[in-house]
Amino acid sequence: MNEWFKKTLAQIKTLWGKWTPIQKGILAAVVIAAIVVIVLLTSWSAKPSLVLLIDTPVTDEALRERIVLRLNQENVKTSVSEAGLISVKDEQTARRMRTILLREDLIPKNTDPWAIFDVERWTRTDFERNIDVRRAVIEEVRKHIKALDDVDDASVVVNIPEDKLFQAEQNPVTASIILYPKPGSDISTNRKKIEGIQKLLKYAVEGLTDDNITIADNNGSILNDFAGMKDYDRLSLIEKQQKIISKLETQYEIKILNILQKTYGTDRVRDLSIKIDMDMSEKTAETIEYLPFQLKADNPDTPYDDSEIRASVTRSSETATTTYQGTGYNPEGPAGVEGQTPPSYRDTSNLTGLSTQSIVRTNEEIGSRRTSEIVSPEMGRRTVSVNIDGQWRKKKDANGNVVVKDGHIEREYIPISDEELQKATKAVQDAIGYDIKRNDSVSVLNIQFDRIADFEKEDEAYFRSIQRQRIILISLSGLAVLLLIFIIYRVISRELERRKRLREEELLRQHQLEREKALWEAEQAGMEVSMSVEEMKRRELSENVINLAREHPEDVALLLRTWLMEE
Repeated sequence: MNEWFKKTLAQIKTLWGKWTPIQKGILAAVVIAAIVVIVLLTSWSAKPSLVLLIDTPVTDEALRERIVLRLNQENVKTSVSEAGLISVKDEQTARRMRTILLREDLIPKNTDPWAIFDVERWTRTDFERNIDVRRAVIEEVRKHIKALDDVDDASVVVNIPEDKLFQAEQNPVTASIILYPKPGSDISTNRKKIEGIQKLLKYAVEGLTDDNITIADNNGSILNDFAGMKDYDRLSLIEKQQKIISKLETQYEIKILNILQKTYGTDRVRDLSIKIDMDMSEKTAETIEYLPFQLKADNPDTPYDDSEIRASVTRSSETATTTYQGTGYNPEGPAGVEGQTPPSYRDTSNLTGLSTQSIVRTNEEIGSRRTSEIVSPEMGRRTVSVNIDGQWRKKKDANGNVVVKDGHIEREYIPISDEELQKATKAVQDAIGYDIKRNDSVSVLNIQFDRIADFEKEDEAYFRSIQRQRIILISLSGLAVLLLIFIIYRVISRELERRKRLREEELLRQHQLEREKALWEAEQAGMEVSMSVEEMKRRELSENVINLAREHPEDVALLLRTWLMEE
């Protein structure tokens, strides 16, 4: 084997050496081209065939990432192009994932549900087309319902049966909807909105009737059971009527309270009860009024009424006159039978008479006015009851002090006079539009309220304030006494110190005088006196002070005044 390999290699080297450079270049190009073709064929055969999941590109990056993440959760390998087209490995996977994306509302908003029909495939059957039509109709209806402001999400199922040969065997088209209302929406109790959704579904699907549509909420309650909602509608109507009456009563109550509380105070007007009867039934009233004709209007410049009014106006008139002249007609019986004419008229049968008859017919027109109106609701009887408290005043003695008895402040009650009650009643009547024909009733009463708890709190606060004043007064008195004692003590101590200082100064002065006197007597006797250093300094200081007082008396006076003020 090694020898054959060596021989083959030697032959190739011999041939390679015999070839020209052109032949060598052609061989190298052929080998390179063969390698490239093999690599391309290998990569093309290894690459799987891809099917578009959505025919339109997904330009929203966030939505595209959500779609890819959902596909990865289903273990589906995807490929996203630069334009945003998402592809999967085969058509079956694409159909399954389209259903999941439609169910979870991950199809882009600009994608038309009918776009699946734009893709033509050789293996497409009529069954698949019917399925696609149903899916497109369901998705379009779901988008219509989700476009409503009250719906957060909706699930729509439409069952379109196959066509039967006989109409009696044909199954009806049915549909069911589950609504997910938004928070705060009243679509679950609003009948008009449910009827609108029912009509929307009925007109969108051919052959669908109201009996074959079921609309439910996310709690499973049937919303389009209108036959069973009659009692609920009646209760809803009664509730709305009661709310109208309650709102009207509240408005009147606020109006009356504002009038009375501004006059008598908030604390004196507490109890107010108002009841309004309203007839909520719908009534049709037709009235005919006969009015006179006004031929001339009243002149406002004149002080009197110069208008001309007539009860009626002649529309047409007819006058008929009949004149008869001749003998009267005497009826006779059969031949040979005497007539029935009374004897008193029988004698006048041959007389000639003259008769004239005049008839006047006049058609008069009167004015009329016909009024037709529908009355609903109609205000009925109004009943108002108000309680107003009188005034409480504290009793005071001749000095203006509050009278206290048994630990409580004495008070006297001053009721409201009848005249004031009548005025308050008139004010309330005007506020509600009082009508005696309607049997309205207004009661404004003076009722004494129970104020024991309020009075106890007021008395407690009053006695607490009196006690506080006494404590403050005693404290101030004690401080004043202490201050007076301190002042007296300070004055007495200063007086004692002053007297002590004066006694000491007097003693020093006397000692000094005695010493000076002894010195003077010794000098007079010619005796030599030796003075101590202290006595010499004191004597020199005394002489300096005396000289200074003589030369500057103002400064000495100021110095003495300062010493006295400091002491």
